[in-house]
Amino acid sequence: MSTNTRASGLTAQERQRLGRRARQLAGASVAYNIVECIIAVWAGAAASSVALIGFGLDSLVEVSSGLIILWQFSHHLPESRERVAQRLMALSFFALAGYVTFGSVRGLMFGVEPDTSPVGIGLLLP
Repeated sequence: MSTNTRASGLTAQERQRLGRRARQLAGASVAYNIVECIIAVWAGAAASSVALIGFGLDSLVEVSSGLIILWQFSHHLPESRERVAQRLMALSFFALAGYVTFGSVRGLMFGVEPDTSPVGIGLLLP
């Protein structure tokens, strides 16, 4: 094995290339999901739909995941940040679950029914 090969079997150059690709994909995902989040939360609020707002907040979870990946891969040894990254992502999913639970219980207790949302339907089609 050459001196450039790490325990993972990748050369330093391959690790850099893959890290750069991970950052590019995470950045594109963050940009897309920000737009999706704004549209879904707006449409969900207009329709009083916990499910559509939850979908938008799920996009926010994906944004946070992308940002966590960007943070993780900004380090020269991204593996060293793996455990913290996993915990941060888990916290964002727990927060989403809390919102959906609260909104659903509130809807059941007070008989809140969502309106139809053409924007929401269009957003969910792809």
